[in-house]
Amino acid sequence: MSISVRQPAPRTSRFRDWLFYRPEEIAHAGPHAVEAHGEKPEPWWKVMCLTGVDYFSTLGYQPGIAFLAAGAVSPIATVVLVLLTLLGALPVYRRVAAESPHGQGSIAMLERLLPFWKGKLFVLALLGFALTDFIITITLSAADASAHIVENPHLPFLHGGQLWITLGLIALLGAVFLRGFGEAISVAVGLVFAYLLLNAVVIAVAASHVFGEGHVVGDWHSALTQQHGNSLLVVGVALTVFPKLALGMSGFETGVAVMSHVSGAPGDTVRNPAGRIRNTKRLLTVAACIMSVYLIASSFVTTLLIPADEFQTGGSANGRALAYLAHLYLGNGFGTVYDASTVLILWFAGASAMAGMLNLIPRYLPRYGMSPEWAGAVRPLVIVLTSIGFLITWIFDADVDAQGGAYATGVLVLMTSAAVAVTLAARRAGQRLRTVAFGVISLVFVYTTITNVAERPDGVKIGSLFIAAIIAVSFMSRLARSFELRTVEIEYDAKAERFIRDCSRRALRLVANEPGARDVEEYREKLTQIAEDHDLRDTSDLVFVEVTVKDYSDFEGSLRVRGVVMHDQYRVLTLEAPSVPNALAALLLDIRDRTGARPHIYFEWTEGNPLSHLLKFLLFGSGEVAPITREVLRRAERDRGRRPHLHAG
Repeated sequence: MSISVRQPAPRTSRFRDWLFYRPEEIAHAGPHAVEAHGEKPEPWWKVMCLTGVDYFSTLGYQPGIAFLAAGAVSPIATVVLVLLTLLGALPVYRRVAAESPHGQGSIAMLERLLPFWKGKLFVLALLGFALTDFIITITLSAADASAHIVENPHLPFLHGGQLWITLGLIALLGAVFLRGFGEAISVAVGLVFAYLLLNAVVIAVAASHVFGEGHVVGDWHSALTQQHGNSLLVVGVALTVFPKLALGMSGFETGVAVMSHVSGAPGDTVRNPAGRIRNTKRLLTVAACIMSVYLIASSFVTTLLIPADEFQTGGSANGRALAYLAHLYLGNGFGTVYDASTVLILWFAGASAMAGMLNLIPRYLPRYGMSPEWAGAVRPLVIVLTSIGFLITWIFDADVDAQGGAYATGVLVLMTSAAVAVTLAARRAGQRLRTVAFGVISLVFVYTTITNVAERPDGVKIGSLFIAAIIAVSFMSRLARSFELRTVEIEYDAKAERFIRDCSRRALRLVANEPGARDVEEYREKLTQIAEDHDLRDTSDLVFVEVTVKDYSDFEGSLRVRGVVMHDQYRVLTLEAPSVPNALAALLLDIRDRTGARPHIYFEWTEGNPLSHLLKFLLFGSGEVAPITREVLRRAERDRGRRPHLHAG
């Protein structure tokens, strides 16, 4: 039988109810809300558009950042980047999709591979870089959207206002999420199709000018040979500088996160969603192929046709290279339509990133006990994340180029962690060839990440600040919440129910026992000690309770209570939990509610320093059990007359 032990929420004001509305009650709870709410899944190509608002929107700024990073070599470096995308990132995330078919992503894979505190700390570090990726997606996309606005020839009065426009776009994004963000896929489909079509027109027209003006290719080739010598050196330079272009690989982590939206096959089950995995792999492959074509084509036409000084800060092509060509070759009318499409998809990319964070943070931190209770609600998180976006925008002065390094760092760290995760998964599955292949890909991503960090350390600095803030807030929150019940539900087997039912006819008396050898002597000595300490004349109705700490780094979970008769005479209730005192308190309150009687529990005092025992409880879930159990009960049940009886001696 399963019993929920959640306590009813206290009555609050209307504003507080609105502010702390839970994600399960809001339509924009994130990609994983589909399964929780039973929403209808969508065809893979529609979900690809939801991913594409993040992935494809990088065309708005990628060509300009690529030229600033690599100069005339940027088309060759882009080809190298595309090869890494198709031969590295794509196989990795196809494997991630197979390993985490419900959208858990690579972070969850590593969490499973690294248990206890080392796994939790590693996840917190990855969350820091994930937040770097998502936050910079919001701020960089908004900054580039504002660049398209202020550079439009029909809006000359907005020149110099890029910072304030960027802040306004971020504020608008936050306001939309405070109100409640509805189904995004239908909007994303329209935006992506329009944006890709407009880009195809711009690139095709620009390519016609490249082929029509024969000297353009010759001038570019001459610039390459004058700067770098022969072709081998050019390729060598491309291999060296391509990590600077890595922000063009964003979107893969989002592609896996939205898996729960993807429709599968009729025979799919929760345990084996083979159709969903197959369609998600198709989504990732098609998106990567489309983006690869656009990246190479846009890099070539912008590098060959736009003067180098226009890419620099203050230049008309800075952060908007394709928009520059749209206005130049197709007129200001078409260019304005292109600008509007770019602004919308860039803003919507920020919406995708915000939804990703609102899904990612509640997935881990509350489960670890490492967030305040309000972090499980959407609107407070929106306010915090929007404020962080304001701060990052102000620090970088809404400069697209300055944020490129931080964005690339967040993307590359997540991709490197994904590559390592699939390498370890392949090794665990005994797949030697795949282990070697994924290992090589991991090394390439490690090199790319290190190179990017060395060239542009802003990403690591921001990521480190996020990591430090997450760890500090997480551990302070865990300390503050250590005395909660921390139990979601309690389930009893038939024998445990019988023990409780039989004993509750009188006064139910339990003995807390730390399991050791579990031989006859252990239980006999325990009963003798309890009888002496508490002057008990009859011990025949006593029931032992033994809590085994399984993973002390976990915070909350379900309790499975089993009844066992040891040595044909001692009745024992056994359970596993992250913390002994919290589990005992939850069990006592649940027994009280089931039987209507206040149970008694007997403890022995633990010898040793109380401070060291408190630290042992906080880190390892044990320590001095009696007083901590009493404190958990005191906080959970304010009415002293309804609390279970605790005896320590």
